[in-house]
Amino acid sequence: MALVQRRVNKKSAKMPGRTDSEDVPMDEAPASHQPEEEEEEEGQESTEQEEEEEEEPQRVKILPGSTDTAASFEFIDEGHTLGNALRYVIMKNPDVEFCAYAIPHPSEPKMNIRIQTYDGTAVAALQKGLKDLQALSDTVAEEFIRAKEEFGRS
Repeated sequence: MALVQRRVNKKSAKMPGRTDSEDVPMDEAPASHQPEEEEEEEGQESTEQEEEEEEEPQRVKILPGSTDTAASFEFIDEGHTLGNALRYVIMKNPDVEFCAYAIPHPSEPKMNIRIQTYDGTAVAALQKGLKDLQALSDTVAEEFIRAKEEFGRS
């Protein structure tokens, strides 16, 4: 058996990821969108204002399959602390027929809450529940501060 040698022309050999084109100078490339260092000092105030005005990502959304009187909501970055307290407060509303919450999976920072109402909308029941829970939390915080100050005086 004879060994066959093949001569390979370097230009005709194709390597993966190689092109035949030469490097092109970047003289005609568009200017960078990055501000110059001098401009940064002058524009720091406007950048700080823009950061303050940026909206937080929406942390509550209505899940598919919801109706006006029965809806499921997904809260991002919330857990049992808000879920159980909100469920308790919403169930105190006489217009609410059913309210429950669930954490879909422990490794996901999500909390789902389901609300069904006799009268009114599920969205209105959620809004009222959030306002009532905020008022309850404010009352508890004020009472705690008052008791702490009274304890400090004695």
